[in-house]
Amino acid sequence: MINNAGKGDKRVMIIMDLTVLTHGSQVRSQIGNPIPYTEGANNSTDFIQETQRYRVRSENPTHQPARKEMYNNGKISVTGSGMTSYPFEGMKTQPLSSVNPYHTSLTLRSRVTLKTPIKTWNNTRGSGKLFSFSLVDESGEIRATGFNEQVDQFYDILEEGKVYYISEFIVKPANKSFSNIKHDFEITLSKLTSIAPCHDEKDIPFTRFNFLLINTLSEVDINSIVDVIGVCKNVGDVVIFTSKTTNTELKKREITLVDHSNTSVNVTLWGEQAEQFDGSLQPIVAIKGGRMTEFRGARSISPMTTSIVQVNPDIADAQRLRGWFDNFGSRLKTKSISARCDLVGEGFSGHWMTLQEARHAQLGTSDKPDYFTCKAMVTMIRSENVVYKACPNGDCNKKVIDLGNNLYKCEKCNCEYPNYQYRLLIGVCLADWSTSLWVTCFNDVAQEILGATAQEVGLSENNNRFLYESYFRKPLFNNFIFRLRAKTEAYNDEKRLKFTIAKVMAVDFNKYSKCLLGSIKSILGLKIH
Repeated sequence: MINNAGKGDKRVMIIMDLTVLTHGSQVRSQIGNPIPYTEGANNSTDFIQETQRYRVRSENPTHQPARKEMYNNGKISVTGSGMTSYPFEGMKTQPLSSVNPYHTSLTLRSRVTLKTPIKTWNNTRGSGKLFSFSLVDESGEIRATGFNEQVDQFYDILEEGKVYYISEFIVKPANKSFSNIKHDFEITLSKLTSIAPCHDEKDIPFTRFNFLLINTLSEVDINSIVDVIGVCKNVGDVVIFTSKTTNTELKKREITLVDHSNTSVNVTLWGEQAEQFDGSLQPIVAIKGGRMTEFRGARSISPMTTSIVQVNPDIADAQRLRGWFDNFGSRLKTKSISARCDLVGEGFSGHWMTLQEARHAQLGTSDKPDYFTCKAMVTMIRSENVVYKACPNGDCNKKVIDLGNNLYKCEKCNCEYPNYQYRLLIGVCLADWSTSLWVTCFNDVAQEILGATAQEVGLSENNNRFLYESYFRKPLFNNFIFRLRAKTEAYNDEKRLKFTIAKVMAVDFNKYSKCLLGSIKSILGLKIH
């Protein structure tokens, strides 16, 4: 014991040597009641008495079960004492919600709800394999991943539906592109990871669902991850086709789910799930982590490899839904959010919106642009300063500088040319029944709207003003189908939301009327012919 210089009566003890009597994993509690050391006080008596009491407890341990198993680095060890090789039993565990990179000395007690097949990779950086699994407890969920050696050590040990203790793992921010779990972090198994089965499964749920009513799915962003439950009202046949990208054979089956919002949605099952699904008795189907997709205005759900699909799950939501459907739900006419509209052609987004909806949907505020489709009327076109002389070199399109000697310089290409090409950049005001919106359109789209080439417009600007102005009058009060791009751009240190026409086509009113009629019938729950 030495004085801590400059600290008055505070003292510091330096331990020169020690002998471990009992490992801390066996103690799992504070020994005695430590008090500050005081000069002259009888500090040793209480310590000696407490040490003697502790030794008595150590020499007469309580009876432990004869066999305990622990998976440490994939090996199973069996011991009589059960304490050294099985330190988890009775130990305090932490909830999954508390997992973060700043507190890694945790022991988790949670249930495996999903285990993916082993995936392999082989690229220029090497080869390897991995698997992932989802864990759940009463506080939430988290995703875990094992690589290479940990695949061999733990893959066969972990079983879906079983509860395990897990300790000594790595915590890192969650990669949301590979997971539908809302936890901000995920865990990675390491060489130090220990996993042991837990036979006390009380208070550990099997799966945590956050179900959305089917009638609200039309308001969910495309590619969002959703949980949904419904009665399987219709079942399609298994369809076998060849993937254009991978040239592999794929199998899929479409089923239709309906819930007590009296709305239905199509779900696409894949692979073995599609083959093995039996919907003959109209079972309850619960999906966790399905991806919301859309094609030509029709929304559907597609489960991923990390999704969970349960048939007739033993949960309260399923029981309530079964009662509703059997009593009167099966006789009700339903509306579908999966009714397709064949109005738009290739290259158009099926995500239809009014201009007012587009204004209030906060489109274009992320790093990537947003696209939507609308039917609107052209009400105004700016005709001044819309034609410019551009570089004739392929797709350069940069405005050229007139050098005054019958040569034109492109600063981008750093070349001089004896000629140029005209290009268009016009502003158009669109209007539908909800509101109006100014948009920008570039050369190709502008030519389609004006019904004239940029060369024709450019030549007429100075040579035939009447013809020039007629190009801008002709499209007014005509309807088109537009695919619009929304993106926030910075201009003079100010961010502005800009809408650009990405594609345009004339309205085929025959198809458009059929599309509207189909939507009305879908809303009313009528059969679509």
